[in-house]
Amino acid sequence: MDLDGQVILIAGGAGALGQTVVPACVRAGATVITADRQMPAGSSGTSAMQADVTDEADVRRLVKEVIRTAGRIDALINLVGGFAMGRVEETDAILWQRMLTMNVTAAFLLSKAVLPGMVERGAGCIIHVAARAAVEPFPGAAAYVVSKSALVSLIRALSLEHAGSGVTVNGILPATIDTAANRASMPNADTSKWVTPDSIAQLAIFLASREAREINGALIPIG
Repeated sequence: MDLDGQVILIAGGAGALGQTVVPACVRAGATVITADRQMPAGSSGTSAMQADVTDEADVRRLVKEVIRTAGRIDALINLVGGFAMGRVEETDAILWQRMLTMNVTAAFLLSKAVLPGMVERGAGCIIHVAARAAVEPFPGAAAYVVSKSALVSLIRALSLEHAGSGVTVNGILPATIDTAANRASMPNADTSKWVTPDSIAQLAIFLASREAREINGALIPIG
């Protein structure tokens, strides 16, 4: 598998997961543009752009700028997301809205912005990182589970709307990811069962590759 010649926009590329996904895509041959709310540090083979992907006007500006500088967007890999604990009765409206904004509204705005160019060319792929909890929920994190479930529904809707267009939309559903933040918050957990960022990166590369051009609407659990 390779991504030679592909232009890939990675939203949330400066985060813990992005620190593995971004260089993996570069090694696979892609031209990578990363976008984050804070100006991400560009690494070898990448360009970095600042954008608030929860703001529609800023997302439109970002996509126009990427197309202006790189010519097109072949793939969107969306790593943006957030996590919060809390049962329903313990969750205030602010936290509820924050989970929805980070986990599904950003995905909606990014998808909406990149789709016209992809549809016009008859080619492109969108990959959203959701969560295993979206299909196998657990108690005590209601806002997170609901927001990730909504993201899964968005992936399904987009894949159906664009079936046969040459544009594919797929989702990756990892269990707990082995990051420094998760290790710090769960010091007694059995990390041997956690998902490595590299596993997610390799799956994303496959879904963005030409070999996966007929895969659409897949929700792939990992871990």
